[in-house]
Amino acid sequence: MMGVPMGAPFVPGLFAAMGFMAVIVILIVLVIAGFFLMLGAKFAGIEDVTLGKSMIAVVGGGILALLIGWIPIIGWILGILVYVWVIKTVFNTDWGKAAIAWLMTIVVEIIVMFAFMVLLGISVALF
Repeated sequence: MMGVPMGAPFVPGLFAAMGFMAVIVILIVLVIAGFFLMLGAKFAGIEDVTLGKSMIAVVGGGILALLIGWIPIIGWILGILVYVWVIKTVFNTDWGKAAIAWLMTIVVEIIVMFAFMVLLGISVALF
């Protein structure tokens, strides 16, 4: 009688599949975050805004903010400043427009989050 072999699952293949899916998820999240930053930069009036530049700013700002954000008390403030500096540098703009782009990105993300919550029927009372 031929049947399914009753051995241990092929673990290396499982880990490889999980790693591949993690890379796909990270790329999707990067594109979405870049899109939101692109919208924020356009709202701020920054010229020459592209999705590619936005994705570079998301990666660079995120990494630098992560490295600086662990500093007690002032780390999160320095992290925000570094993130805005990266936006300023990548888009070749001034501090004011970069800060507005960062703030507008957060506002757009919140609006989209609430829109999805309404569409999915999730109660705002949960938050």
